[in-house]
Amino acid sequence: MAKVADTILFLLDPLEGWDSTGDYCLSCLFAQGLPTYTLAVQGISSLPPKKQVDARRKLSKAVEKRFPEDKLLLLDTQQEAGMLLRQLANQKQRHLAFRDRRAYLFAHAADFVPSEENDLMGTLKISGYVRGQALNVNSVLHITGHGDFQMKQIDAPVDPFPLNPRVIRSSKDSGTAMEICSSDAVADMEEDPKVLMKADPDRQASLQTEVIPDPMEGEQTWPTEEELSEAHDLLKESSKVVKKVPKGTSSYQAEWILDEDGESGGEGDEYDDIEHENFMEEESQDEGSEEEEEEECETMTIGESVRDDLYDEKVDEEAEEKMLEKYKQERLEEMFPDEVDTPRDVAARIRFQKYRGLKSFRTSPWDPKENLPRDYARIFQFQNFINTRRRIFKEIEEEVEGAEVGWYVTLHVSEVPVSVVEHFKRGTPLIAFSLLPHEQKMSVLNMVVSRHPGNTEPVKAKEELIFHCGFRRFRASPLFSQHTAADKHKFQRFLTADTALVVTVYAPITFPPASVLLFKQNSNGMHSLIATGHLLSVDPDRMVIKRVVLSGHPFKIFTKTAVVRYMFFNREDVLWFKPVELRTKWGRRGHIKEPLGTHGHMKCSFDGKLKSQDTVLMNLYKRVFPKWTYDPYVPEPVPWVKSEISSTVPEMDME
Repeated sequence: MAKVADTILFLLDPLEGWDSTGDYCLSCLFAQGLPTYTLAVQGISSLPPKKQVDARRKLSKAVEKRFPEDKLLLLDTQQEAGMLLRQLANQKQRHLAFRDRRAYLFAHAADFVPSEENDLMGTLKISGYVRGQALNVNSVLHITGHGDFQMKQIDAPVDPFPLNPRVIRSSKDSGTAMEICSSDAVADMEEDPKVLMKADPDRQASLQTEVIPDPMEGEQTWPTEEELSEAHDLLKESSKVVKKVPKGTSSYQAEWILDEDGESGGEGDEYDDIEHENFMEEESQDEGSEEEEEEECETMTIGESVRDDLYDEKVDEEAEEKMLEKYKQERLEEMFPDEVDTPRDVAARIRFQKYRGLKSFRTSPWDPKENLPRDYARIFQFQNFINTRRRIFKEIEEEVEGAEVGWYVTLHVSEVPVSVVEHFKRGTPLIAFSLLPHEQKMSVLNMVVSRHPGNTEPVKAKEELIFHCGFRRFRASPLFSQHTAADKHKFQRFLTADTALVVTVYAPITFPPASVLLFKQNSNGMHSLIATGHLLSVDPDRMVIKRVVLSGHPFKIFTKTAVVRYMFFNREDVLWFKPVELRTKWGRRGHIKEPLGTHGHMKCSFDGKLKSQDTVLMNLYKRVFPKWTYDPYVPEPVPWVKSEISSTVPEMDME
């Protein structure tokens, strides 16, 4: 509702302002973009005169934290109510970018006409006021929480709430006139609405969301004679090199003359171009003992043991064990980032066969089109996303034919399931957005998010989360990665609380700017806010690289060589990973010289003498991709139970 609201009226409690539930709702509203709002309080006049001043002072302090420059209006008398209405009517409207560039509609009425073939599918008639931009019947319509649909036609019924009542003059007597009231308008709307636009099949946007991959597209055919001749000519042109030669030298002799600067420059010190990470700081691991806080107790008729049994009945032991395991994994990841144990039952060259070593994570090349998954054949990609976005936004500024902003219209939406109108009849608001070109197609979305301070539970990568991205709401299992300006971005196993991360998912294309909210569904059906942020880009070529760190321990240390063990457990693995560079936690760099024996011991050379307490590490990398778990159908969260919040929110009589 807040995404399409023109104005939000915040009605505060006269004593506390708002409780934890209200603060949670405010966090969500600020994160997704707050429209025009007004603050009002009801019930101060019912307090004793001495407490009214204290209540106003306390409310002002509470309001300053969230709304530092806003005035608090009273709402206890008819005169104060009139002042509030004038404030709502005259205040300047705030604009939200993601909705100002799209046409949207809040359903005032809805009707469902089942199709002749199937009663569960049919045409949905949505009536409401067009907002944002002009609404074109050939565009795709997105109904929040239900998916994308096409429109058949747009009707113009009589406005049930006209600002200026229409005056209809009789054809018999031109002097007589009559005004249409709102009830007559509804009846006239049902009788004979005017058809504004009908969909043109040639111009109507398609509902195709994915590319149908052709399994034979990658097959190579034998080139034709023309292609062979073109390649031969191109090879000749590219092989011509201009050289300075003595006069009278033939072309055959010129081929044997070397350039003076033809020699390749030396590589230099092999450790110069590598980023040296500072591992000199040791992390102190303290196993702090939990201090039990003394709780205030009061005498009750129920025994203490019975109270404990009642408490234990509400505890889900299986969920507690899973949460404890996730906390342990998050703690281990903080202490030893990306470190894994080398398996002993499987050869390391098989377990890590998809990984590779890099000379430098920042500068080493990696082809973004290499070893793509099959899901990448189903998505769309822009040749230049920024230019396409700029062109579409420029077209929006020009006049678009369709239902103008402010018109009361009825949309005929085809192939809609009956569940949409059932949700509407149960009281769920029905909101529809018109999509921009290409916004119904699937691609890879990257979003920058920051952890919400009110949630401390560990969130692992590839867990199913609920996304609110602009006007869309969907479920997906995201990847987390570092937010950097490089061409490669390191994969993060957990959503960290101290830094902003990039979330990568398969989802329909959305043109930024758009706010992003991440929720997690609890076992009781409620949605907990995990993180907030904004849409970064639509870019399938953004590479998320997973790092694995294998660790070994120095067994014998010499001047610049050492015998390392426990990194591998057989001779073949040592030979397989011999080209990969080594590093230590104390900043040394080195290479594997040769294996020793058959149990995985290896002789390594370093750029300095090792310390006995140092650890030898090997970094391996592979590119990871998100899982295709996109689901546009998100169940509504369970409403707040009144008994749970009655202790914090006093009952108020509101007219």
